[in-house]
Amino acid sequence: MPHNRYYQGPLSDHFDGLRFFNPGQPNTDKPFSDLLRWRWESRHLPPWRDVPPTHVATPIARSQHPIITMIGHSSVLIQIAGLNLLVDPVWSERVSPLSWLGPRRWNSPGIDFNALPPIDYVLITHNHYDHLDLTTLARLQIAHAPQVVTPLGNDAIIRKRVPDLHIHTLDWWDSIQLTNEPTKISVVPAYHWSARGLRDRRMALWGGFHLRTPQGSLYIAGDTAYGNGSIFHAIAQRCGAPDLAILPIGAYAPRWFMHNQHIDAVEAVQIMCDVGAHQALGVHWGTFRLTDEAVEEPPTLLAQALKAKGIPATRFIAMTPGQRNRWKASER
Repeated sequence: MPHNRYYQGPLSDHFDGLRFFNPGQPNTDKPFSDLLRWRWESRHLPPWRDVPPTHVATPIARSQHPIITMIGHSSVLIQIAGLNLLVDPVWSERVSPLSWLGPRRWNSPGIDFNALPPIDYVLITHNHYDHLDLTTLARLQIAHAPQVVTPLGNDAIIRKRVPDLHIHTLDWWDSIQLTNEPTKISVVPAYHWSARGLRDRRMALWGGFHLRTPQGSLYIAGDTAYGNGSIFHAIAQRCGAPDLAILPIGAYAPRWFMHNQHIDAVEAVQIMCDVGAHQALGVHWGTFRLTDEAVEEPPTLLAQALKAKGIPATRFIAMTPGQRNRWKASER
């Protein structure tokens, strides 16, 4: 009989006792034939062109006012309210169960690991290798001993490699107060899936985060598809409109295969509008080649999507490694 090795909690509207699922959305599972078709159709794609050298940032120790520094892919450093938080930190050269095979890093991290400020919290959205890097978490435990916040089931994966980490596991809509009250972090729904291998599909939960601080609020989408959009309207209704949204804009092609796994830049702009974000930052592009689009395509598509909706380009920026963004809470 199948057994969930990560989580043995009660049934819910998104957990059937064995696997998590996306209520009200099409199934994310794909037949193996679809994967073979994708690989066959993409076999002649040209390699990514060379990218400019990474600008390596040196963050300050702490900041009351919000500073977001792009590390690469979905990894960002958030400095706000005197706290330092890392989202989906990956410093490894490849995002794969094998150190010698799989998608490799196309540019250097935007912050040198040894230049990190003291890290208080690490937010892990889900267990895919480009988001949950156990080697990096082991390094962070030695250097910083941070607390980790992640959706249900991911703690079992992390503790197997880094047993001493202090981990908070949360279901969708659950929250915890961080060290600096009244700062609060909530796990919010995403339309995605999870797996580390061939037999654990959807056995750990995935999600995004909503961070509320006296200096402003952030929505971190994590990996998500758009679906019918109900998730994002619910986030706006339950959490309020964020001052800043961190949204994926890459790893979306071909759409016939990826549309119920990853949004593209057009859908990212729609999510910014759905949640009512005053500003947005685009991540999840240009570092690891996971899908078929060219390396420069996501920011180009983003610019076109913003223009089509009449939104100033300054409101939604495609972040590059080492780039910093300082923002102020809106007065809405």
